[in-house]
Amino acid sequence: MSMTLPGLSAAPFALVVDDDALILMEAADILKDAGFVVLEAMNVAQAIKVLDEHHGKVHLLFTDVQMPGQGDGFELARRTAELWPHIAIVVASGDIRPAHGDLPAGATFIPKPFSPSVVRHHIRKTMPSEKHPEALKK
Repeated sequence: MSMTLPGLSAAPFALVVDDDALILMEAADILKDAGFVVLEAMNVAQAIKVLDEHHGKVHLLFTDVQMPGQGDGFELARRTAELWPHIAIVVASGDIRPAHGDLPAGATFIPKPFSPSVVRHHIRKTMPSEKHPEALKK
């Protein structure tokens, strides 16, 4: 018998992708506070694996740009938009600004370092309001 927390199943999932453990933790905390159930990945390959498995529940991708391994956050954003168009996309970077064509339509870019209020603002802007978790509506 499995136990579920009240309201947990209704909460949208967010996937946070960053190779910097501290930033990953910080972004995950911001998204948890905003009412998301957070999944984490450290690179594009891990992120694709998580999305393959959980894309039905994931409503938000929050990704860094530069990561080790194949591909970067821009590529991940474009692939996600193509394969799973229902997922809202926020891309963050401290070093790179997106050039024309880097981001898929509807995706948002945030420069690092970011604050919780900036992240919440961009999620509100990027995700359809009916998909906002309760805590984000406040």
